Amino acid sequence: MTPQSNDLPERDAERESEPTVIRDKRRIDPETGELRQPAAESAAEEAPAPSAADAEGLSTADNDALAQAASALAEERLADLQRLQAEYVNYRKRVERDRNVARDSAIESVLETLLPVLDDIELARQHGDLADGPFAAIAEKLESALGKYGLTRYGSPGEEFDPNVHEALFHSTADDAEAITVTQVLQPGYKVGEKVLRPARVGVTGPE
Repeated sequence: MTPQSNDLPERDAERESEPTVIRDKRRIDPETGELRQPAAESAAEEAPAPSAADAEGLSTADNDALAQAASALAEERLADLQRLQAEYVNYRKRVERDRNVARDSAIESVLETLLPVLDDIELARQHGDLADGPFAAIAEKLESALGKYGLTRYGSPGEEFDPNVHEALFHSTADDAEAITVTQVLQPGYKVGEKVLRPARVGVTGPE
């Protein structure tokens, strides 16, 4: 006996268990006598076809949405780029400012260490020791080199006393004095630009 003959009862049982479906394919309806239409054609006729205007409207709406999304993304990226550029510019300015402050501080520190040397040169000049000779030329070159860094000497008799730039070591009075003025310079003052490195030490005379 072949295996196919053994499977026949099982196949017959499966067929009996399946429900029987009867499809009425008659073109004429027996009850109304009218011509039937295929199901696909009927469904196609019942479902309204989208108009060209509707299709165009949907396409335009989609395009507008995409355009708005792209524009918003571009504006966001532009804002990020502008913010980064502003931060970079501020960073460069801050670095440059810090560099200038450090440079000015270093220059001022060097100049302050040379002030005693300049005091000795000024005293020697007042006593006539630098009237001529090689040391006079060296002193002039040194003062000229320091002047290139903004160092200036100030303080002379007749100036009006200013507590911001003068340090009064003694004070005298005079009947004809109208304001407090510098009458004697004991030690000149030095500035770098507008910053006072050392105030001028002076004697002043003022009204009683």
